[in-house]
Amino acid sequence: MIVEERIYTMRTGATAEYLRLYQDEGLPIQRRYLLAMLGYYTTEIGPLNQVIHLWAYRSFEDRLSRRAAMRQDPGWAPYLRKIHPLVLRMENKLLLPAPFFDLTPFLPAKPGESGP
Repeated sequence: MIVEERIYTMRTGATAEYLRLYQDEGLPIQRRYLLAMLGYYTTEIGPLNQVIHLWAYRSFEDRLSRRAAMRQDPGWAPYLRKIHPLVLRMENKLLLPAPFFDLTPFLPAKPGESGP
């Protein structure tokens, strides 16, 4: 299992608009395709104007197939065109859980999978 960490640095003052667009348009699409959101956060101290989200996947291949399917959704490209002007920088990391950390409780059962 892997966790994807995505960090988006927003233009100053753009975080609220990004979150509104994400909640209204991006999140419903992602819930149809991605496995499990582990968290969605904004920064208060340290680097400001950042949105950080974490996603769990069963494997790298699982991530690739789910994101490929999501990109084919007819609502995804129009949503991206709305948020891209708000984002200054995007960072992406794939994290491997430590041997003692079990992601299984965060993942839905396989039949009819969808994120929490």
